[in-house]
Amino acid sequence: MRIALAGAGAFGEKHLDGLKNIDGVEITSIISRRADQAAAVAEKYGAKHSSTELEDALARDDVDAVILCTPTQMHAQQAIACMKAGKHVQVEIPLADSWADSLEVQRVAEETGKVCMVGHTRRFNPSHQYVHNKITAGEFNIQQMDVQTYFFRRKNMNAKGEARSWTDHLLWHHAAHTVDLFAYQAGKIVKANAVEGPIHPELGIAMDMSIQLKSESGAICTLSLSFNNDGPLGTFFRYIGDTATYIARYDDLVNGKEEPIDVSKVDVSMNGIELQDREFIAAIREGREPNSSVAKVLDCYRVLGELEKQLAAG
Repeated sequence: MRIALAGAGAFGEKHLDGLKNIDGVEITSIISRRADQAAAVAEKYGAKHSSTELEDALARDDVDAVILCTPTQMHAQQAIACMKAGKHVQVEIPLADSWADSLEVQRVAEETGKVCMVGHTRRFNPSHQYVHNKITAGEFNIQQMDVQTYFFRRKNMNAKGEARSWTDHLLWHHAAHTVDLFAYQAGKIVKANAVEGPIHPELGIAMDMSIQLKSESGAICTLSLSFNNDGPLGTFFRYIGDTATYIARYDDLVNGKEEPIDVSKVDVSMNGIELQDREFIAAIREGREPNSSVAKVLDCYRVLGELEKQLAAG
């Protein structure tokens, strides 16, 4: 399986590190907006080709599939370009930054028959897999999820402290993780509300947001998001259920009393991003739909579109 990766920033390298652990995978092309960065990452991971243009990778016959870790605003257009070029594609979250673009990506996926998977990593983290397995076994039902997504990002920087060429977004990027996960764990979302704080004068986005969700099962979710939090960073999920309470922090899980739960046997790795990439590769090889295919996560973007309309009207 020969892979091109577009977007060689902090998250792109996390994918490359995960791909190294998957048998039969070769990184053949690295694409980045800076030629020097693309060349350096290509050398580090043994790719024979680097460029600043995605089209250069799509034209190559030694590329079977593409992983997109590019700016949010480019995701839909680039995912469509990959599929139309005959390549399978995994696009990092979010699939798009509009409901209309999300629908168009799904249409092209159906038209081309290519695997199109979206990087909803929470479906693959061992911590959330553990909870999902409990739910599917009938041993746990969610009553409420309480989620905090917190960063300290008052300047346009990435996870490595480097300047970004694009602006991140709490609704279309960070909320997408939780909106999809809540539906995955508790059922289709039937009600959603959102409020946002002041718009940052330079970045042009809300730095704080609060979202309420209700699923068809009756479960509720409260999601708090902030780029203003000067403290522990990341996303923390509290599952309150009928038989237990779980707190998930990325790949780790504890119960409500902060006692660790062993999730090392949940899957073949403890790295959610590697597991996500394993699913992408396996789906291509086996000719099947992957978990977090565009079709399976599409309803998340319906909800985000509805919330965007609420915020614009509010």
